[in-house]
Amino acid sequence: MHQECAMAAADVSVRSPPLVRHRARRGLAIYFGMLVPLSAVFQVLLIKTGNWVWVIPLMWSPAVASMVARLVLREGISDVSFRVGGRRGWQANLMAVGFPIVIGAAVYGIAWMTGLARFDPRPGRLAALLIADSASPVAVFLVMLALAATIGTVVGILTAAGEEIGWRGYMLTRLIDAGIPRPILVSGLIWGLWHVPVILGAGYAAGPSPAVSAVLLVALATAFGFVFARLRLETGSVWPAIILHAGWNSIIQSGFDAARSGGSRSNLHDDASWWVGESGALTVIAMIIAAIIFSQGRRTIRSEPRVRNTAGTAMRNTAAPDPPSISPRGSCRPT
Repeated sequence: MHQECAMAAADVSVRSPPLVRHRARRGLAIYFGMLVPLSAVFQVLLIKTGNWVWVIPLMWSPAVASMVARLVLREGISDVSFRVGGRRGWQANLMAVGFPIVIGAAVYGIAWMTGLARFDPRPGRLAALLIADSASPVAVFLVMLALAATIGTVVGILTAAGEEIGWRGYMLTRLIDAGIPRPILVSGLIWGLWHVPVILGAGYAAGPSPAVSAVLLVALATAFGFVFARLRLETGSVWPAIILHAGWNSIIQSGFDAARSGGSRSNLHDDASWWVGESGALTVIAMIIAAIIFSQGRRTIRSEPRVRNTAGTAMRNTAAPDPPSISPRGSCRPT
């Protein structure tokens, strides 16, 4: 799919043909009809048992739901696309790893410099094996960050893929095809709300007030959805979204968050988790700024990466014709 569109901060809008719109809405109905009960089962098991092993099938619930929808509608999986997509794809994958580092450096750097959090690196087992006893805290942190950005991200792909095959590999594109208003905003909001039960019931990413943490994380996910959408739609590949998700979880949780400490969990001014972490106020503010930046300008939407022929000339995948392109106001015009 190749579309020129204006991805302003308000979102992207596509006027799909009636048949495409109807099929996408059927797919979404099947998807959510499978996703909601399946996720609920694993969320309840996680909350009741306190065993975080249930996170693995929970994170794969979106992928399973999307596969059921594809099977029912006989859609195939080509539009997910698992191809990297050449230079554009590799650049997006590198950006996916670099983005959490930039956000983390800004957010935690401010928190450490202002005293909202204390710089207190606590290496895990692998990092401890690589660090000398005399190493400075900064050296310890850099080793932790390097491991989180490399090994941690690669390992995290095993679970992050389950979410992104469903969220950005299916739900986002179907929301666009279905003509849902502000599909990127809606996709991020749904993604955030999906986390709420485990925040309130299992303490995931929860600070002193789980309710406040839930609100902040929903805001974070909604804004983060614009970053995911930019990488997914502009490359036509699901890999940047998978790597970004895996990298974010690993780099923020095992890199930056493992290098801070806070005070009493009952004091707004002493507890660092009010400010940093996935549900921290500074993190949310930084993500909103990033969302505004990533959603500016005129961009190209692709369902899968372009391929090149033997002569090196760029050509589109001929499995499906190009849909209409989008004018800056969101109305379609034929190409």
